[in-house]
Amino acid sequence: MSGVSTVKEAVKESLVGVEEPAQLSAQTKARFNSHAIKDPQTGELYLGPDQFIDAIAPKDEDYHKIKREQYSILFGVADSKGTGRVSLTDWSVFENLLNKPDAEYEIAFRLFDVDRDGIVKYEDFKRLYELNKGPDNIPFDWDCEWAKLYTGGKKNRHHLNYAQFSQMLRGLQGERIRQAFQRFDKDGDGYINPEDFERIIRETSRHKLSDHLLNNLHTLCNISASSKVSYANVRAFQNMIMEMDLVELILRRAVSKTKDGKITRSEFMNEAAGITRFSLFTPMEADILFHFASLDEPSGRLGLRDFAKVLDPSWRNPMYDVLDTASQTVGKAASTGGAVLRQAAESAYNFGLGSLAGAFGAFMVYPIDLVKTRLQNQRGAQPGQRLYKNSIDCFQKVVRNEGVRGLYSGVLPQLVGVAPEKAIKLTVNDLVRGRLTDKQGKIPLWAEIVAGGTAGGCQVVFTNPLEIVKIRLQIQGEVAKTVEGTPKRSAMWIVRNLGLVGLYKGASACLLRDVPFSAIYFPTYSHLKKDFFGESATKKLGVLQLLTAGAIAGMPAAYLTTPCDVIKTRLQVEARKGEATYNGLRHCAKTIWKEEGFTAFFKGGPARIFRSSPQFGFTLAAYEVLQTLLPMPGSGHKEKVHVGMPDALTSLTHKKDSSHFARSRNALKIILDLDEDFGKIKMPNEKGWKSLPRMMGGGGQAA
Repeated sequence: MSGVSTVKEAVKESLVGVEEPAQLSAQTKARFNSHAIKDPQTGELYLGPDQFIDAIAPKDEDYHKIKREQYSILFGVADSKGTGRVSLTDWSVFENLLNKPDAEYEIAFRLFDVDRDGIVKYEDFKRLYELNKGPDNIPFDWDCEWAKLYTGGKKNRHHLNYAQFSQMLRGLQGERIRQAFQRFDKDGDGYINPEDFERIIRETSRHKLSDHLLNNLHTLCNISASSKVSYANVRAFQNMIMEMDLVELILRRAVSKTKDGKITRSEFMNEAAGITRFSLFTPMEADILFHFASLDEPSGRLGLRDFAKVLDPSWRNPMYDVLDTASQTVGKAASTGGAVLRQAAESAYNFGLGSLAGAFGAFMVYPIDLVKTRLQNQRGAQPGQRLYKNSIDCFQKVVRNEGVRGLYSGVLPQLVGVAPEKAIKLTVNDLVRGRLTDKQGKIPLWAEIVAGGTAGGCQVVFTNPLEIVKIRLQIQGEVAKTVEGTPKRSAMWIVRNLGLVGLYKGASACLLRDVPFSAIYFPTYSHLKKDFFGESATKKLGVLQLLTAGAIAGMPAAYLTTPCDVIKTRLQVEARKGEATYNGLRHCAKTIWKEEGFTAFFKGGPARIFRSSPQFGFTLAAYEVLQTLLPMPGSGHKEKVHVGMPDALTSLTHKKDSSHFARSRNALKIILDLDEDFGKIKMPNEKGWKSLPRMMGGGGQAA
């Protein structure tokens, strides 16, 4: 019996700690003293519930998933004597507990070991659950067959030791989900509504999931033809949650083997089969992972940043910061502010590179744009009345009369205007497309046209003033050669001379050109990628295919809108002596038709085509090179990804966070598998956990 007693005592010590003073490190003492308060009678330092929370849960951490007050649950674990205070010795024992490899499960066990005797009684466990369960949450049947397998039936109930209790907690969440599914499956057909599925997951797993997942739970029904969620879907979803660490490992290895830092579903499954001894992930589980990761990027090839929104529980919806409650602390606000500043810096970095790349693309094709403008501005129907015969003749005469620099007359306003023009156009198109896209990710053709047209219309507000200055500078060299004594004007002189109203001269024609251009370009580009090149959820196009699609889409858009571009150019160019002045868009169109014929409306059409395609290619190539040569400051060399792609997954750490806060948070995640409101409800006497044995009728004392 003495041997059994010795073993029992050893097990008890390993679970509940020893009473003898432990070896205290300087760091342990410092952490304790920085938060402890002094007993006015004895002078002893101790931690009350509030001071204990400050010690393990810093105020500047993220508490939008697990509320800070819920960390008070752990006070009952550290207060092993049930005195309502944590001494230096208690704190040392608790710190030592946090450093154990299985600290999360051991903390949960000690919480329910009310009598501190190394076992958890079924009655104590159930009653603590009832005390902490949310009043409106989905109920759980503790007399179910699953629970009986662990604790026995009513007649043969037995207590749980540490190993048995931990194993029960491991499967508890799955049983809660199963019972909740049956409760909502009123027809018994194995299906529930998406709203019911969302409620189940929010109440059972909210503390473990990212905002991206929580906000899109209702879309799970979209992975199948049904509008409801099957039990198979629910189990597959739960399995992905349970194996998120393994999923991350597989993703990192799979991504490291690709050139562009992105993978498809098939590549994920192949890598999973190679890492695991048996095929661990089912096709449905892979479908669910890629479904939620691709909601914002429906291309089928996804990078680590896409998966971070699914795998990282700390990933937050950016809108959450706007809706943050007033109860968040000043430290939290400062931390959030830092994250916002970092995001703003990253956005500015990407915008800056895009501006440089766009300016480079515009610079490379600018001579073609100048030739186009000169040709469009020619008046007269007879060949003898024209200064230029064609595009080549125009190019040669510009170089001969004005030099190579003449090909870049007015380039500065173009370089200044190209960045906001591209930013406005792309942003508005994406915004309108997003609003007009249904929940299944489909958008009708009319909506694509509306989105493109709206984008083209918005850019005119900013680009028209810059374009009128550019055009007048482009024509200036030609005028200087034909009219002696003509002074050379600067861009600022032109701006001052035109005034605010003059800067928008020809805006109606600019709208008439840019709205249909974008309405043609964006839908054509989208359908070429999807219908001609076969882009899909499992096929990502290469750079050459994207360049080709962009070039082809630009051809009809550029040529068919040439008449509007001709009219805009005539309206914005300053009339020379002896030339008629146009009174407006309609008068300009009639005059051109009458004096020069229908073909005059398509002057510079080929030049417009040959400008759009190479400009797109130069811009994309420059953007990729710039990202390689000019990495974002502070980004470091984390993980090699394809240039032009965002940094790889940064929110998922490569090594385990072993801080007190991280281990405490993980322990709470296991405890909250019981109920998301665990620890939120105050005890009637508000003295914490020490009085629970008496409240529950237990008479055991602290070991």
